[in-house]
Amino acid sequence: MRLCIALDLEEKSQNLKLLDLLKGLDIWVKVGLRSYIRDGANFIEEIRKIDPNFKIFLDLKLYDIPNTMADAAFECAKIGVDMITLHASSGKIAMQNVMERLKKYSHPPLVFAITALTSFDEQDFRNIYNAPLSQHAIMLAKLAFASGLDGAVCSVHESMLIKQATQSSFFTLTPGIRPFCENNDDQKRVSDILGAKKALSDFIVIGRPIYKNPDPLGTVQKILKML
Repeated sequence: MRLCIALDLEEKSQNLKLLDLLKGLDIWVKVGLRSYIRDGANFIEEIRKIDPNFKIFLDLKLYDIPNTMADAAFECAKIGVDMITLHASSGKIAMQNVMERLKKYSHPPLVFAITALTSFDEQDFRNIYNAPLSQHAIMLAKLAFASGLDGAVCSVHESMLIKQATQSSFFTLTPGIRPFCENNDDQKRVSDILGAKKALSDFIVIGRPIYKNPDPLGTVQKILKML
């Protein structure tokens, strides 16, 4: 299981300061919408300058018509990131187009499909998708698997079910991890590290429990030992 640290702080300088504390550690760094919109592709280069061994997860959750998604994924790959995300609900054709476009790279990024955001509870999800959350998340993960993607983004509660419905080698990435029983904030389907292990999560995402802690380095070191 690998640790992805979400860089969701208010200013770029705060994110870079956090990474400077963590250089030398075996971690993935998640750059989401806030940081990427504010700081752009140059932010990726600044991360590499701190530690070229950091793996970079660009979490933009692409969702558009097939050709636009493929173009966007191609541009993400040109930046040289190690992982990207798109929405499985964009459909099989869009996902296949993305994977076909990325074949032009000898070392393309891993591509993960968003199933059901961890901010949804059962009722929220039904209100939008008119379907049971777990059942629909598994269906979307199977669609992503059939489209040749590397894995699915889901909560810990769907991780094992998705692996059983696809293959054990199909990665699951689980946000909403609260390692020390912290507040759920805006996440609803959360878990701790033990729950993620039991669900066979391959990647876990942790943000606020790390960067809001007075000792982020000590917190990350403790988490890595738990993994």
